[in-house]
Amino acid sequence: MRLNRFLASAGLGSRRSVEELILGGRVRVNGQIVTNLATQVEPGDAVKVGSKLIRTEDHLYAVFHKPKKVVCTTSDEKDRPTIFEYFPRNWPRVFHVGRLDMNSEGLLIVTNDGDLAHALAHPRYKVEKEYEVDLDRALSPEHREKLLRGVTVEGGRAKAERIEQLAPNQIRMVLTQGINRQVHKMMWRVGEYDVKRLIRTRIGPILIRDLPPGRWRLINKLELAGLWEAARGRMVES
Repeated sequence: MRLNRFLASAGLGSRRSVEELILGGRVRVNGQIVTNLATQVEPGDAVKVGSKLIRTEDHLYAVFHKPKKVVCTTSDEKDRPTIFEYFPRNWPRVFHVGRLDMNSEGLLIVTNDGDLAHALAHPRYKVEKEYEVDLDRALSPEHREKLLRGVTVEGGRAKAERIEQLAPNQIRMVLTQGINRQVHKMMWRVGEYDVKRLIRTRIGPILIRDLPPGRWRLINKLELAGLWEAARGRMVES
């Protein structure tokens, strides 16, 4: 198994974050500092990050409904509640796929499987994320077309894959990117719309359904297979 995958499988973070550990010279294999991302780890090898001996863990996959006013960090300097306060203490170290800002709500996937997290979050693989968005006024047809064509925002070029009108001031928007506060930035860019409420209702085939805010549930095997199918299908297309 490649070293970066081994570390991600042990719950040390996403593939990108564990690669930073390796490149930073913080990982030793059998006593030797290793900075080659392609290094293979064999059964019986002693892998350490700093002074900590790393062992792989069973993978955990869960869906969480993030409430408003909760932040997606392990700790917060302003002492605001974090998503990790809602999870059992006996869980392995998990991380969230993508993020929602403090005032946004809805679906998060949490896992210690770095490979899946990478496949779901990386913009190259174009896994769909669906949002219900309440605006301060109705979205005009002209602005809707601009969103579908794409606009330039801080963080890059952003576009909506689909937009559906749900109510006079409410839309459903499907994205395949992960730019920070993307919906807010897009709506302000096309017409200075104020997003009054934003809830993520779907990632790939996983729906939030009737899961209440602040509650979590484990992802079943069928759902997990659907997530991998969504990610791998996009990998093949790209």
